[in-house]
Amino acid sequence: MGQTITEKIFSHHVGREVFAGEIIRCHIDMVIGNDITTPISISAFNQSGAEKLANPDGFALVLDHFIPAKDIASANQARISRDFAKKHKLKNFFDEKDMGIEHALLPEKGLIVPGDVIIGADSHTCTHGALGAFSTGMGSTDLAFAMITGGNWFKVPESIKVVLSGKPGLYTTGKDIILEIIRMIGVDGALYKTLEFTGSTIAHLNMDDRFSMCNMAIEAGAKSGIVAYDDVTKEFLSDKTLAREPRIHHSDADAKYDMILEIDVAKLEPVIAYPFLPSNGHSITQAVKDKIKIDQAFIGSCTNGRLGDLKTAAEILKGKRVHEDVRLIVTPGTQKILQEAYRLGYMDIIIDAGGVVSNPTCGACLGGYMGILGDAEVAVSTTNRNFVGRMGSRSSKVYLANSAVAAISALTGYISDPRI
Repeated sequence: MGQTITEKIFSHHVGREVFAGEIIRCHIDMVIGNDITTPISISAFNQSGAEKLANPDGFALVLDHFIPAKDIASANQARISRDFAKKHKLKNFFDEKDMGIEHALLPEKGLIVPGDVIIGADSHTCTHGALGAFSTGMGSTDLAFAMITGGNWFKVPESIKVVLSGKPGLYTTGKDIILEIIRMIGVDGALYKTLEFTGSTIAHLNMDDRFSMCNMAIEAGAKSGIVAYDDVTKEFLSDKTLAREPRIHHSDADAKYDMILEIDVAKLEPVIAYPFLPSNGHSITQAVKDKIKIDQAFIGSCTNGRLGDLKTAAEILKGKRVHEDVRLIVTPGTQKILQEAYRLGYMDIIIDAGGVVSNPTCGACLGGYMGILGDAEVAVSTTNRNFVGRMGSRSSKVYLANSAVAAISALTGYISDPRI
């Protein structure tokens, strides 16, 4: 019987053929921690009596939510991770000296490799499936078990085959594709399944698009999202020193899927997710008709803080000024992205237009700092969640969109169509 790419990745790690539904114990190639959730893992690690990491080179600790520290509590929280990294001489420890949002930084560093099994105590760890790896979020104690043993238990997930056809239109991106999928199947439509993105459209999607799609697989309840290795993947990895040898897998023609979902991307326009669920999707045409006034436009996060997002924003903002009633906040995914954006002139354009640029951080996305919304304020945001109170006040509203929509809306003061 044929296998999906996910079943093949697990089969390689286990040393025998495995299929969806099986419970397996599996070696993990990369365990990812951050400054919010890892202190709990460190506490469990210490309480277990463990003295060393099972796979120190396969553990990356990224301080990305609240650094530079926003207050005393976050400084003390970060200190726990700093002390652990120093004690265990972690090679893959990243703080202010080489900072970035974990799901943008680690692929950039070559620490995410096709064919890997990856876990992180962050729900958007599924981002890394864009590189042909199985990657998923787990709890902090699950992370501790992997730190101690080098592996963990998994139920091999069933897969939903998403067949994308057609070339995307102007300003229709991977963000719009995943928002459309979530609109179609709901926030639990892929519960404990893998969203496997396939079809002719994939060749038209760059890595930024693919990272966005896999990043938000969790918003459909999925265990993971994945795109098979191809020439686009190869090009992305070509200038990186990879931590391991890639293992390339592709699904068999007769692989079994729980569901097949087909989307004609050529007919898809930018999608806006209205409050208070990522599944509450509407076309940009409808959003324009609804005349949604905004107070803040945000471009960044692990979903849309990459160089392509900043390029798009700069193209739209060039020579113009942000609306007098709007704050435009831009958060690059990593320092390298920030440097490259400055080199290419994107940041000068954004700042000249009236935007403000922050350091790489998850802060605004989770309502921590660097872009908190006040009472009844409205934001159009390239982040991945728009739950009640997600970016600040419980009476605020967040509309999820791609970077082009966020940029043009910053200029007009209303959610607007970048194609016009």
